[in-house]
Amino acid sequence: MIDDMFNKQAEQEQLRNAPLATRMRPKNLEGFVGQEHILAKGRVLRRAIETDRIPSMIFWGPPGSGKTTLANIIANSTGAHFSPVSAVSASVADLRKIVAEAKERRQANHQRTILFIDEIHRFSKNQQDAVLPYVEDGTVILIGATTENPSFEVTSPLLSRTRVLPLKPLNEKELDILISRAAMDKLLGLGELNVELSDEAMEHLIKMSNSDARMALNTLEIAALSTPADDQGKRIIRLETIEDAFQKRAVQYDRAGDQHYNLISALHKSLRDSDVDASIYWLAMMLEAGEDPLYIARRMVRFASEDVGMADPQALVVAMAAQQAVHFIGLPEGNLALTEAAVYLATAPKSNSLYAAYSAVQDAIKKGASENVPLNIRNAPTPLMKDMGYGKDYKYAHDFPDHVVDQQHLPDKMTGKWFYTPGSLGFEKTVQERMADLEAKKRKMGEAGNPPTGPGQAGAV
Repeated sequence: MIDDMFNKQAEQEQLRNAPLATRMRPKNLEGFVGQEHILAKGRVLRRAIETDRIPSMIFWGPPGSGKTTLANIIANSTGAHFSPVSAVSASVADLRKIVAEAKERRQANHQRTILFIDEIHRFSKNQQDAVLPYVEDGTVILIGATTENPSFEVTSPLLSRTRVLPLKPLNEKELDILISRAAMDKLLGLGELNVELSDEAMEHLIKMSNSDARMALNTLEIAALSTPADDQGKRIIRLETIEDAFQKRAVQYDRAGDQHYNLISALHKSLRDSDVDASIYWLAMMLEAGEDPLYIARRMVRFASEDVGMADPQALVVAMAAQQAVHFIGLPEGNLALTEAAVYLATAPKSNSLYAAYSAVQDAIKKGASENVPLNIRNAPTPLMKDMGYGKDYKYAHDFPDHVVDQQHLPDKMTGKWFYTPGSLGFEKTVQERMADLEAKKRKMGEAGNPPTGPGQAGAV
């Protein structure tokens, strides 16, 4: 009894010294804000919590959206034993110990065990495999929390045995509720400090928190503690105090995670859709978050070939120049070189004909169209090769009018196939005209028997 009282007092003291976001964490669903799509009355997760029938699941959402809070609410409402671990520090030995205790608990009093793994995406495959059999046989109920896409970070066997519940970023109204609640709460919040935020300060705090409740509340606490009370005992937090507390907006970004792929996708699609402002915005978001500028440059080089292509061949030159500039001068000076390339690529005429042509050839090869090179265009450096017909009847283009010749270049089974079809925008319209002109000349020369005009260099490479 005395030990229990001592432990409870220690927990309360620890909570009083915890950051505001931890102190204000609700203990039940009535105090939880947001995620109505999974927690509204009648929703599956709410019914599961209320009936204490918790399935294995993974909460997937951005920082500060309520993943850990939900896990704690489940811990407070379930009859199951709750064993929380952090993937940052937990080892396979820790997991085996929890599993062994769960087995004993199950046999002794039929009590279930919920294993909560925070930041489960940081677990290796071996660590995830160590949990798998016990999730499958029901020894533990797994609840994972992650900011990264489980499709990439959680093994397929473990993923198939859990339900992924995506959490949405908190909106401005929800953040307003949480901030106001913390400012007024006298027991665990800032109510004893008599805190009051100006409208501008509240608006800026919500905006700069980037939908992250933890960031909003902890920044509020910093601002409140650094604001002196006025003559009436009020601590009025103004815009400049919130600005000073933030200094710089923390961009949610992980160079190896889901947000990395989301932002590069946004940049690529903005360039493709010729949206200059959006292209600069997503470029800056990545750079300001610390993305490798050469990675962005590589993607721009790819874009120049894939989405601009022959509609503007200069796009590839500009993209490569940006890569060289970034490599040469680094950051932050190289930011403008990438911005210049982004503007050029966004405003360039678009064509994916090169991509389509290569894909068509690639598909043909996969289907077995890797045929032999026709004899007439093979090189013949030895007498034996000449005797075998290598280079026979080869027509040297420079010996013919306009340096154009009509002869077979594709394998026998591929003759007559077309892979590249130029578009009608930008320089590709010129390419289209050139190709049509070349075909007309080849037909004309074929009808005339391809008479050479030069000295003749059959077999030349």
